[in-house]
Amino acid sequence: MGSMSLFHWIIVLVVVVVLFGAGKIPRLAEDLAKGIKAFRHGMRDEDHPDDSRRDLPPADKPPAP
Repeated sequence: MGSMSLFHWIIVLVVVVVLFGAGKIPRLAEDLAKGIKAFRHGMRDEDHPDDSRRDLPPADKPPAP
């Protein structure tokens, strides 16, 4: 009862194909891959902040003439 057998996985695969259709599965996988890439890119940007932000004046003070 603890793990699923090969027969269970085949049933799950058939249900997924029936629900989504064979044509939509590659698009779903592509969208998932794009989401993962965007998440990784976002995480990498947070680790290395953009240096151009340091040159901007504070938002609450108007720029000096």
